[in-house]
Amino acid sequence: MDYNHPEIKKTKRKVGIVLLGITVSLVGVLYWAFYSMYRLPTGEKIAEVKSPDGTYTLRAYLSNGGATTSYAIRGELVWNNRTYFKTKNVYWNYREENATIVWQDKDTVAINGHTLDMPNEVYDFRKQ
Repeated sequence: MDYNHPEIKKTKRKVGIVLLGITVSLVGVLYWAFYSMYRLPTGEKIAEVKSPDGTYTLRAYLSNGGATTSYAIRGELVWNNRTYFKTKNVYWNYREENATIVWQDKDTVAINGHTLDMPNEVYDFRKQ
């Protein structure tokens, strides 16, 4: 059998492209299901602090995972003057029940000792 035949090469290429597509899709779905900060549980609001210039508000929520897991804190950044994409999860830490939020300046916030530059930095205990 001639493995260099053009038809066999085409078939190998198509199979490779399909397998690559399946792999990329599977990795994307697994990331979305287990690591995306957009799928975090809502929780009960326990704190809310506005930035010094009023651009942002950081809200903290206590998430109760039930009998088999510990409490966690979710921090949500709110853009006060935006009409679209108003919120973003910026903090997720396990085994915490309280949230101490201190704005150090108009763009820097400390949440339970973790300092973040808003709006781009996030803290996620799963990625530390």
